[in-house]
Amino acid sequence: MNVAFIPVRGGSKSIPLKNIKYLCGRPLVYWVIKAACGCEYIDKVYVATDSEQIKRTVESFQAGMEGSLFDKVEVIGRSAKSASDTASTEFAMLEFAKNYEFDHIVLVQATSPLLRSDDLNRGFQIFNSEGTDSVLSVVRQKRFHWANDEKGYTYPTNYDVFCRPRRQEFDGYLVENGAFYISSKKALLKSKNRVSGNIKAVEMSEDTFFEIDEPSDWIIIEALMKKNGIAAFVEVPEIKMFLTDCDGCLTDGGMYYSEKGDELKKFNTRDGMGFALLRKMGIITGIITSENVDLNRRRGKKLKLDILEMGCKNKLETVTKICSQYGISLQNVCYIGDDVNDLTVIEAVGYGCCPKDAVREVKEAADYITEAKGGKGVIREVVEIISGQRKNAE
Repeated sequence: MNVAFIPVRGGSKSIPLKNIKYLCGRPLVYWVIKAACGCEYIDKVYVATDSEQIKRTVESFQAGMEGSLFDKVEVIGRSAKSASDTASTEFAMLEFAKNYEFDHIVLVQATSPLLRSDDLNRGFQIFNSEGTDSVLSVVRQKRFHWANDEKGYTYPTNYDVFCRPRRQEFDGYLVENGAFYISSKKALLKSKNRVSGNIKAVEMSEDTFFEIDEPSDWIIIEALMKKNGIAAFVEVPEIKMFLTDCDGCLTDGGMYYSEKGDELKKFNTRDGMGFALLRKMGIITGIITSENVDLNRRRGKKLKLDILEMGCKNKLETVTKICSQYGISLQNVCYIGDDVNDLTVIEAVGYGCCPKDAVREVKEAADYITEAKGGKGVIREVVEIISGQRKNAE
C-alpha cells in the first residue's frame, strides 16, 4: 500500500498557524492534500497534526461539494515531541511508521502548494522503475555559482568565465524544492532518513522552486498560483441566466479576413451543444458584446439565444437592466468574459468565469478559470459544472 504522509503543526513561528492560513481562497494545506488525493498511486493520505484547529479544518474539506475528492484523507495525531521546533521531519515520519502499516511512503510538505497530482504520478512512475530506492522532487536552475577561496578571492564553481554558456545551452543544476520524497517503509526504518539507497529525481516546473517559510514567500507563491490559473473551487449558486462575451470566449479572439475582406470568426461546436443543454435546464441564455457585427447576430440566432446585446459600452449596466426585466438577481447569473471590459460584471454576478487565456485582472477576479482557452469549448466546460451542480442538488 502506498501512503502519503503530510505533517502539519500548529506552532509555526514565522507565520502563526500558516498551514491553515488562506492562500488563493483555501487553507495552505488544502492544496497539497488535494494533489495527494488526486494521485492515482496513493491509496491513503494521512495528515498528522498536534492542533485541534488544523484537524477540524482538514476534516471540513470532506464536507460540501468537493467532499468526494478527499475520501482518501485521515487526520491523525502526533506527539508533542515530534511537533516541537527542534524535531526533524524524519522524527515525525519514524513515529508514524512505527504505528501504521504501509509499503511505501511519500512525504508531502504543506509549504509547496504548487504541487500537482501529476507531479506525484510521475514521481511514483520513476520510483517503480527497476533499481530505484527513493525519489525526490527537484527544480532545474540555470544560475552561475561562485565561491570564495581561502584567500578571499571569488571563483566560479559551475562554468568557465572565458566561455560563458548561453542559457539555452546551459544544463544548469538540480535543486531540491522540498515538495515530496518517496521511499519504502523498510528503507525509512533502516536509514532513518526520507531518502536512501539509489535515489532518482523528478523535475517539477521552475515556479515550484519557492516554498512558504516567510511572509514574503506567501506573496510570491500567491502571485504564481494566480498566474497559473490555480484557484479554489467555488460552490455554484442556482443559475437562472447564463451570459457570455463573444470574442475571446466563444472565439479565440482572432480576427480573420478572406481575400475579399470579409471578417471571419471561428466558433466551437461543443459550445453550441452547451447552450442546448442550458435551454433544457430552463436557463435563459445570451451574448453581451461590445461589437456590433452581423456575424455575432447570425451566431446568436443559430444558437437560439434569448438575449443578444451588441455594441455595449457598459456591460454591467446592460446586465443589470436585463436582470431587472427578467426578475432575476445578479447572484443567479453566470457570466463569462475575458477582458477588462468584462471585469465589473464578473465581480458583480453570482458566478463569474473566464477562459484560461483571459487577461490577468479578470483571472484574479473570476470564481472559475476554465482549463480551455477561448474558442476551445469554454462555454461547454462551464455548462458541465452548472449541470453537475444541479444533479448533485437533486
